[in-house]
Amino acid sequence: MSEQINHLVDEAGNGQRLDSYLAGAAPELSRSFVQKLIAEGRSQVNGTVITKVGYRVKVGDQVELDLPDPVELTLSPEEIPLDILFEDQDLLVLNKPRGMVVHPAVGNYQGTLVNALLAHCSDLSGINGVLRPGIVHRLDKDTSGLLMVAKNDVAHNNLSAQLQDRLVKRHYLALVRGAVQSSSGKIDAPIGRDPRNRQKMAVTHHNSKEAVTYYKVLQRYQGYTYLEARLETGRTHQIRVHLTYIGHPVIGDQVYGASTPHPQLNLTGQFLHATLLGFTHPSSGAYMEFTAPLPKELQDTIDRLRSE
Repeated sequence: MSEQINHLVDEAGNGQRLDSYLAGAAPELSRSFVQKLIAEGRSQVNGTVITKVGYRVKVGDQVELDLPDPVELTLSPEEIPLDILFEDQDLLVLNKPRGMVVHPAVGNYQGTLVNALLAHCSDLSGINGVLRPGIVHRLDKDTSGLLMVAKNDVAHNNLSAQLQDRLVKRHYLALVRGAVQSSSGKIDAPIGRDPRNRQKMAVTHHNSKEAVTYYKVLQRYQGYTYLEARLETGRTHQIRVHLTYIGHPVIGDQVYGASTPHPQLNLTGQFLHATLLGFTHPSSGAYMEFTAPLPKELQDTIDRLRSE
């Protein structure tokens, strides 16, 4: 049976084009792939097949998208430039650009970080299978910043254990909506699948796992707050879900409530960047720490807010 995406349109999605809404609801799918599926008659709104990508959804609409059955595939190496900060026989640390998918999924079999890694080196761990070789942890497509990649299974197991034991230091920079009142704080709220929308995560006490995020305000602007978030746990979409939970969603996040336009910021995608990564090297036992500055588009946004 093929996989299905099922969403109930809320206020944040009201008036969006069908292709834009579905691409935002399932960020692992490219918009062009979503458009192709809609044209093929795989989308329904309130039980009616819709083949027009420009159809406008409204609050209360039940939107469905049928995904094609997965196909057997072999990944192709692709010569895509990588910003590598460190590499040895056990691992590499890189700075992932915004807009790049980490590993292949339905509709995204090319142009991913994994495709680039396969062209760069042949020695990647195989623990996560053919689609995710070497991938110890991931970043969302629209999140830039630091990732560690394992080049053998021993390193992979070691780094995964450090993540599990909360020994990996991970700091993110985010621009959020509104004025965060406390200069720092702790968000301790369990995260699981949203009971009302299985394609999203949410703060919930039903089939959830502990999730803890610390934050520190770096600067407040008119209508926005620039902050640093530190992960203690690593749940799917944790920072985005937690910041939305406290009423300050990440700017540009179309999934978790920040879809209000911000034309004055001139931003494409969401403002979330993994700026610091620290861990113990799996072979030497030495502590290693890396930092990555904001991408130019995000830095330009901060500069513009500061000047105003």
